[in-house]
Amino acid sequence: MRLLIATRNDGKVRELRRLLAGLPLEPVGPAEAGLTLDVEETGTTFEANAEAKARGFAEASGLPALADDSGLVVDALDGRPGVHSARFAGPPRSDARNLARLLEELRDVPAERRQARFVCVVALALPATGPAWAGLSGGEVRLFRGTCEGRIGFVPRGTDGFGYDPVFLPVGHERTFAELPADVKDGLSHRGAALRTLVRELVRVLGTVPAGP
Repeated sequence: MRLLIATRNDGKVRELRRLLAGLPLEPVGPAEAGLTLDVEETGTTFEANAEAKARGFAEASGLPALADDSGLVVDALDGRPGVHSARFAGPPRSDARNLARLLEELRDVPAERRQARFVCVVALALPATGPAWAGLSGGEVRLFRGTCEGRIGFVPRGTDGFGYDPVFLPVGHERTFAELPADVKDGLSHRGAALRTLVRELVRVLGTVPAGP
């Protein structure tokens, strides 16, 4: 079964492929499915955005589609950037510009008040005209949520992550997400938590035991 990973973010595609390893699926990105679709993230919640993207890509491709919406929630910024994490600094979208704005807004916030969390909602959608699969009927969407608590550092560190990874230190660690090995990050991350819930559900309905995550 081909499963469309509904994102044009190459970092997310690699991470999701890794987290789905071992399931009887062939994860494919939009380019492999011949798609150039871009679904606008106009929702006010992670759930709404993830569902819209999964539905849009499922209908356009005719494949089951897996989409996520994720972001950084910073207590000292009253929950910002939240659902606007990818476009926090405005156009053009840039991880570097988003990081710079975040650190500027937190410039005078001391270490003890820099608590934050990554939130991820994963949506699995089937096209409306498609057959039932994995416990879902055609047109149905299922949502899975994961979080990772941590704090924001003062300077970016590490080169192995993307987005806000270079400034996010998960609870119990002094290395950022961008400094941690991939297997350690997967075990801690918000996306990993959401995907593990999804994988458990797929294992239950498909009757297979994956090699990972």
